[in-house]
Amino acid sequence: MNTKLLYRRMTWIGVVALLALGGVSLWRMNNAGAADKKAPRAAPPVQVTTVPVKPQDVPVYRSGIGTATASATVTVKARIDGQLDGIGFIEGQDVKAGQVLARIDPRTLRAQLAQVQAQKAKDMAQLANARIDLQRYTTLIAEDAATKQQLDTQKALVAQLEAATQTDDAQINFAQVQLGFTTITAPMAGRTGASLVDPGNIVHAADATGIVVINKIDPISVVFTVPEEAFQAINNALNTSHQPLAVEAYARDGNELLGKGKLVLLNNQIDTTNGTIQVKGSFANPQHRLWPGEFVNVRLILGVRQHALTLPAAAVQRGQDGTYAYVVNDDGKTVRNQPIVVAMIQDGIAVIDKGVAAGQRVVLDGQYKLRQGAQIVESAARQGGGRPRGGAGGVGRAPAADSSAQQSSKG
Repeated sequence: MNTKLLYRRMTWIGVVALLALGGVSLWRMNNAGAADKKAPRAAPPVQVTTVPVKPQDVPVYRSGIGTATASATVTVKARIDGQLDGIGFIEGQDVKAGQVLARIDPRTLRAQLAQVQAQKAKDMAQLANARIDLQRYTTLIAEDAATKQQLDTQKALVAQLEAATQTDDAQINFAQVQLGFTTITAPMAGRTGASLVDPGNIVHAADATGIVVINKIDPISVVFTVPEEAFQAINNALNTSHQPLAVEAYARDGNELLGKGKLVLLNNQIDTTNGTIQVKGSFANPQHRLWPGEFVNVRLILGVRQHALTLPAAAVQRGQDGTYAYVVNDDGKTVRNQPIVVAMIQDGIAVIDKGVAAGQRVVLDGQYKLRQGAQIVESAARQGGGRPRGGAGGVGRAPAADSSAQQSSKG
């Protein structure tokens, strides 16, 4: 009986011990869970690419699409009628001013010149004889051997013959000019086009087509338009600059700089039909990189912002309160949301008026994962020495084909 009682007691003691052990284990698990809830794991740092704020000189300009045009164009025509004897130029080649371009059969005009020269010789002979007779009548009138009427008649004859010789001189000059027109020369230096008439044809002064067209393409002009809103900025730049404003021309389908020139015309009125004003630049073109009729992208440089603070445009963010950027704190491990004032954006470069200082690092890639005080780590590309995308060294690149050259982004 004592043995059974002892067995039961031992069983109850074992059950109580197991319950106690389970309670202790459950208590420990609950405490561990509560500790986990009180101390959540820290979020991993965000991989980003950063760039420094760079001070640099930034050109301020207006852009447009323009057309290269010859600075001068001449259609060479015959000034007399006749048969075209020959051509003295090669199609599509440069000619110099005064170079012979064509010749017209001169024989008829040479004969006319010889005829008026002979007439002058005849009149000069008659004039010489009339002057001798005048001297005789002058002597005879002193001896009462001739009448005053005879003397006056002889004087009139001399004057008449003198006028005839003057007419002969005028006719000779005219015939010489007409004969000179049989040799057609280039009125200016330039590039010839296609020949418009072949030797052997009869040309006329009234012909509309002419013989050849010469375009002066060095220097060459580029005509373009800008919105009327740009007029005041251009006018102010003209009034404050001591030299002509610079103009740059770029290839229409790329970023290749074709030439640098100067502003020669700001038209005297705004076109009210489309709200634009015409502008023209003149370009030295010794290598003929600009060609008449070619469409080009044009920049009119109004000035330069000296030592402007710049960032890649991709680093600028926009929110409800305006523009901002994620600036790396001094510890180099966290970022802050920094409001900034953007003066302008052009060519992928933002010019900052306020909010950042030179040398500060700003997040360029990875902003969508960031928040105030977030931890960051530089991306592997940056750590490996790779050049960050959209770096601030892009100022001075050519404009995209149809992009606006300047945007106001003040926030």
